Amino acid sequence: MPMNFHDPSNRTSYTTRTADASWLELISKHLNLKGKQAVDIGCGGGIYTRALLTLGAGHVTGVDYSAEMLNGAKNNLTSTDAVSWIQGNAYQTSLPSGQYDAVLERALIHHLNNLPACFAEAHRILKPGGTLIIQDRTPEDCLLPGSSTHIRGFFSEKYPRLAEIEISRRHPSEEVIKALQISGFHDIQELKLEELRAVYDHSEALFEDLRRRTGRSILHECSDIELEELISYISDKIVGSSPIVEKDPWTIWLAKA
Repeated sequence: MPMNFHDPSNRTSYTTRTADASWLELISKHLNLKGKQAVDIGCGGGIYTRALLTLGAGHVTGVDYSAEMLNGAKNNLTSTDAVSWIQGNAYQTSLPSGQYDAVLERALIHHLNNLPACFAEAHRILKPGGTLIIQDRTPEDCLLPGSSTHIRGFFSEKYPRLAEIEISRRHPSEEVIKALQISGFHDIQELKLEELRAVYDHSEALFEDLRRRTGRSILHECSDIELEELISYISDKIVGSSPIVEKDPWTIWLAKA
């Protein structure tokens, strides 16, 4: 069954990583956030809220529809006054209009059906000339083959139904771009990123991460028995690989309000 983002047991599922240097480098190359006001919509456990601060944002507002995710984020970022948290959703954040320099929507839009409404809300809260950053996987990103660096690719190889679920909830790039244009955005750029997810000293460390389904909502579609069968399948595929350097393929769109 799909991941329940409101379940207290999932509170820390999106708090255990830090944003990779490749992500920080790509965003800083295209956007100067120093002293700026930013919003992280669908902030989850606050991993990229922290990353926006690392890039120099003067203040970041984290928005999530799940109170449990926000509780995890608050516990994850306890040593800064440069963050505020509000419970809201991508269609109605309750934030004031025209007040923000940048909005981040990372790993969010595959949970949404109405992209124009989501992007219209981002456009509303951005200052004129502000930047919307969208990061998600396209159907093509999801169908890349599995390897010792692309562990996620093995999920669909073992269970084709997971590929069907992934593709059904992912938006093609042309659909994203059209929705951005409808919502008033311009100067749209599409970028590709292989973002380092984690380095595992040995395979068992990876397998324990998979058993916890950490930050991998698609694995909530698998029973515990199926998950163990998947781990056995992956073990056969990556035998001899050590350390395991896992990377995730992403598409990033930048758009100006």
